[in-house]
Amino acid sequence: MSNTIGKLFTFTSFGESHGVGIGGIVDGCPAGVELDEAFVQQELDRRKPGQSKIATPRKEDDKVEFLSGIFEGRTTGTPIAFVIWNQNQHSKDYDHLKEVYRPSHADYTYEQKYGVRDHRGGGRSSARETASRVVAGAIAKLVLRKLGVGITAFTSQVGPIRMTAGIQEARLDAVEDNIVRCPEAETAQQMIDYISELKKNGDSTGGTISCVIKGVPAGWGEPIFDKLQARLAFAMLSINASHGFDYGAGFDGVAMKGSQMNDPFTAVGGKVSTTTNHSGGIQGGISNGQDIYFRVLFKPVATISQKQSTITTGMEATELQARGRHDPCVLPRAVPIVEAMAAITLLDLYLSQSNPI
Repeated sequence: MSNTIGKLFTFTSFGESHGVGIGGIVDGCPAGVELDEAFVQQELDRRKPGQSKIATPRKEDDKVEFLSGIFEGRTTGTPIAFVIWNQNQHSKDYDHLKEVYRPSHADYTYEQKYGVRDHRGGGRSSARETASRVVAGAIAKLVLRKLGVGITAFTSQVGPIRMTAGIQEARLDAVEDNIVRCPEAETAQQMIDYISELKKNGDSTGGTISCVIKGVPAGWGEPIFDKLQARLAFAMLSINASHGFDYGAGFDGVAMKGSQMNDPFTAVGGKVSTTTNHSGGIQGGISNGQDIYFRVLFKPVATISQKQSTITTGMEATELQARGRHDPCVLPRAVPIVEAMAAITLLDLYLSQSNPI
């Protein structure tokens, strides 16, 4: 049903937060691609829990095990199946949630849709599922790298604290220099202090992740219903806790005039270019050869350790004080997830080109 994304390069995920393991199947990956398992693991390590003082203390090695689709280190063109075994479940931490709906969680809606829900860490609705996306995204990145396409995401805002530089001026080489993954050192420290204080008080925060994609030539994407920005938005809004998407000038563009917003065409080195990039590298739903950039808004983490009012499955009013291990802010660990979903989307669109490069 809704567990698969893509048309030609497809990814299907499976597993629950407190089940035996999580994993996925990637189909449509071109044959002969060197599968750099060290790179895939490096991407997973960027997302895994327990990596810093501002992340959940849950400890998972998140070691990926490939089961098919690879021979002598290269893809065979057949389905690539993989699994990541869960090792550090504390399922008893969630026993008090069996008959309680957590505010702003998927407990109630899952129960209404399926008639049953896994209360252990949210089951299928848990962000633990996104580890599988990172593996699929890493595979897509390896293919895109051969095409000269690079994807870099970073934390640009946490709560009220935002970067001073715009997305097009950000130092992309400095994203991994700190635990919050913000390329501005001073701003990053303010973000870390803010998240640390919220964690101490049992609260949470949201923010914005920005992403820059370089090297996509003109012509990727489809008109009307499969526009490049629509496919990116679909992928980004499937990520847990995501609540908004814009690209190019985005919502900031509503304050601009057409004479300011338009990107004048020019010729550079015998190629068509633009003097500005308010369009974010996409026009008419198709890439125009400029850098593609967008933002994803993430809401504050719903699980907090402060007391909250709610009701039981029997409609009785109660108070809930959540237990367990949770992130006070998802953004640092969501950075590689945003990159992964962008990579999956772009590779699928590349393979659909009527005139592949």
